[in-house]
Amino acid sequence: MSAENHLISALRAASAGRGANVFAMVPGGEDVSFGTLFAGAERMAAALVALGVEPGDRVAVQVTKTIEAIELYLGTVMAGAVFLPLNTAYTGAEVGYFVGDAAPALVVCDPARKAEIDAIAGDACVHTLDSAGEGTLRSLADGQGGFDPVPRAPGDLAAILYTSGTTGRSKGAMLSHANLVSNSEVLRDYWRFTPKDVLIHALPIFHTHGLFVATNVALLAGAQVVFLPGFDADAILDAMPGATAMMGVPTFYTRLLDDPRLTRAQTSNIRLFISGSAPLLVDTHEQWEARTGHRILERYGMTETNMSTSNPYEGERRAGTVGFPLPGIEARIMKDGAEVPVEEIGELEVRGPNVFQGYWQMPEKTAEELRADGWFITGDLARRDADGYISIVGREKDLIITGGLNVYPKEVESLIDDLPGVLESAVIGVPHPDFGEGVVAVVVCENSNLEPDSVTLALEGQLANFKQPKRVILAEALPRNTMGKVQKKALRDLHKDVFDDKG
Repeated sequence: MSAENHLISALRAASAGRGANVFAMVPGGEDVSFGTLFAGAERMAAALVALGVEPGDRVAVQVTKTIEAIELYLGTVMAGAVFLPLNTAYTGAEVGYFVGDAAPALVVCDPARKAEIDAIAGDACVHTLDSAGEGTLRSLADGQGGFDPVPRAPGDLAAILYTSGTTGRSKGAMLSHANLVSNSEVLRDYWRFTPKDVLIHALPIFHTHGLFVATNVALLAGAQVVFLPGFDADAILDAMPGATAMMGVPTFYTRLLDDPRLTRAQTSNIRLFISGSAPLLVDTHEQWEARTGHRILERYGMTETNMSTSNPYEGERRAGTVGFPLPGIEARIMKDGAEVPVEEIGELEVRGPNVFQGYWQMPEKTAEELRADGWFITGDLARRDADGYISIVGREKDLIITGGLNVYPKEVESLIDDLPGVLESAVIGVPHPDFGEGVVAVVVCENSNLEPDSVTLALEGQLANFKQPKRVILAEALPRNTMGKVQKKALRDLHKDVFDDKG
């Protein structure tokens, strides 16, 4: 085994000798230096070890975005454990599934939810961390001293992130130290991040984009971040004159375009706007360039692969595409066991050091999607144009991405189908001007007494808000092919304009 902790060593290297330099500027709070961040992470690591967390143990975390939460992420990796971030919108029932599947040694949650989490935590220890960075875990960490990172080799697990599919339950994507380091190093270099950069960080940190792209890239570059708890147009616009880059989901850009304060002057210091986690509409590209003079750089990734492609830093950033494979990463578009010709649609596969280690405790599912020769079958339908630009044209598995978050239809459909008066349902994603895609439920009723509002109300408390349908449409029947399979493409085509009013 390596004598060092692979990920922590890499993240610390860029700030070596610069511990007093500011890493995070927190509006309304105190600046946080690189030295303060890593010292806090060491205390978190020591606290985890004091609680009995051992190398390889999972640490499940469902907390608000704070500097202390970043310290917990780093501290978990320092302790040789496996970080398992969970969306703060997940209900107790949803968290219960993840805890039951991953069997963490420790669950960290908001104090307001401790009783609820205690009831589903099983053998796991439960501690708290709130939106001010306080809680029982912080109190324990404050009493700790320094900590020497536990040695972890490049192939050891650093994190498990749960991802969605269209059938069955969520799958835990296992990401190694090398997966995270290699991808963040490539992105740092490809997007040209340096210690001179100031990144507006308004993304959540329970997701690959905010945690492993924004945070890791900034640390590996020795760059600063403007650390915001979430999307806030006022705070982002205030930060722009002093910032050089921003990473966001399409929703960020559509909402900022609605603000008259977004001007060329306001964005003149920014060198790079990046978008990902959901498709960016061509119209958004064009409006952004007209307003600011900047061309947004769109890239493509998945929980299982981190980032795989990117539009170029120099050269044409082509709207409607996700660019080219990143350095060291291969991409091919396949159909019936062979690569398709230029401009034809097939299923995208990627291979490289970014590709995950498999699904937690799901060897059969891993074998289905991760080939023995390293190619990962993404499930996304794509085409490559004559210039080599890749476009994602659909999802083989009907995955819905709304506001950068994944929703798989089967989970929502199963709850709707169980409602009194419902015969069957189909859940689809259709274009939404704010969220990229909006969740729509098409419901066939046994009688005419069921109202759309009653379906919506019945789902409250059973699903995180982002998974709940933004529209419920009643239908007499669902379109099917000759084999009886529901034709979701036909439904998407039929209802593609349902959010034209931004509702």
